[in-house]
Amino acid sequence: MRYTEIVSWLESHANKQNVIGMARFGIKGGKVLGISMWDLRKFAKQIKKDHDLALKLWDSGIHEAHILASVLDEKEKITEKQMEAWVKDIDSWDVCDQVMGNLFCYSPLALAKVEEWSKREPEFEKRSAFSLLAYVAIHRKKDISDAQLLKFLPLIKREATDERNFVKKAVNWALRQIGKRSDALLKPTLKLAQELAESEDKTARWVGKDAMRELSKRV
Repeated sequence: MRYTEIVSWLESHANKQNVIGMARFGIKGGKVLGISMWDLRKFAKQIKKDHDLALKLWDSGIHEAHILASVLDEKEKITEKQMEAWVKDIDSWDVCDQVMGNLFCYSPLALAKVEEWSKREPEFEKRSAFSLLAYVAIHRKKDISDAQLLKFLPLIKREATDERNFVKKAVNWALRQIGKRSDALLKPTLKLAQELAESEDKTARWVGKDAMRELSKRV
């Protein structure tokens, strides 16, 4: 399917009421059409994966096209230049999580980008770091070890005081996903969660207490 056909389909399925509803959940910015994820994924199944097409869809600036781009791109063709360009364009939590989970978590550069992006100030670049870390914990069990993930707990501790909603939720999510990955990781993540729960910082306390509620059920 050609780029023009895809954009035409997206625009013909725009739903203004959904756009309003999505905004209430913090999904806004750029050109949002209000197409559901269910419809997008159903549509994506009709399209062959194509790296060049994905890049072109991303450059369209359409919210739903960004999500489609993450689904249709070819994992083996991801470049660092692309990762850097896309992460700077991300302006909503759902595009962030789709890009990290569908695509970037499979890059050989994934862990390096977690480290790098976690130090950045823009909200969605920092969220990308922790969303990426969570998805690596979920999807890369065969080629990324528990020991490699364990090294990121100090990074989680460092950023647990960022009170911005989309950052703190991603930090919390990464902590929980690392802890749920294996018995070997459960104990150290619970220890960190306990430490954060007792912090003087209210954001860190929330991150720790919320993680403890889920992780303590696995003991």
